[in-house]
Amino acid sequence: MGTLYIVATPIGNREDITFRALRILKEVSVIACEDTRHSKKLLSLYDITTPLISYHQHSGTAREDKIGDVLFDGKDVALITDAGTPTISDPGGKLVSRLVERFGDELSVIAVPGPSAIIAALSVSGFIADAFVFYGFLPHKKGRKTALETIVSEERTIVLYESSHRILKLLTSLESLCDSGRKVVVCREITKQFESVYRGTTATILEKVSGAPIKGEYVVIIEGDR
Repeated sequence: MGTLYIVATPIGNREDITFRALRILKEVSVIACEDTRHSKKLLSLYDITTPLISYHQHSGTAREDKIGDVLFDGKDVALITDAGTPTISDPGGKLVSRLVERFGDELSVIAVPGPSAIIAALSVSGFIADAFVFYGFLPHKKGRKTALETIVSEERTIVLYESSHRILKLLTSLESLCDSGRKVVVCREITKQFESVYRGTTATILEKVSGAPIKGEYVVIIEGDR
């Protein structure tokens, strides 16, 4: 039985990858990645020529079984995502779950840790992160209002992701649901050229973000309701 490595890759700056991650990506037999074209750009930068197989949110059980067969044949596989740590708010979680269900304790799953947008944003937020709640991406429609109501009543620090298409809608909702003194930190394009961190209350953060370029993905950190 081969080993499945969960390998974190850069969330922006391509220098943010560990020596161990590069070694593993060179040594495994196959790399399962979200988008082969995207991953080739990173791998070519480090002269990594390991064969790729795509695995994304639309991949079915046939692709999961194919990756499982590679492991069953005694070959090692690395799982990467387009950016950051696989399986965290990422379709790779479904693959790992299925492989663990199929092979049980026979399968060795090893983390090769590295960049994570959640942790990077928390580290610069200025909020206490002894305990926090991560919501990932909120539902687009059904369940969104309920999720937001739960979030604003949470006593712990809250972290969630949002796209450029919905960030202003999210901040508008937070402004209407939270008291005016509630603090929010919004991180945009973390580790990239135009990295930005916006700090303020729910009453001011919407103005700051809407006055800046709306692009990329956002990490939103909300102070707990203490």
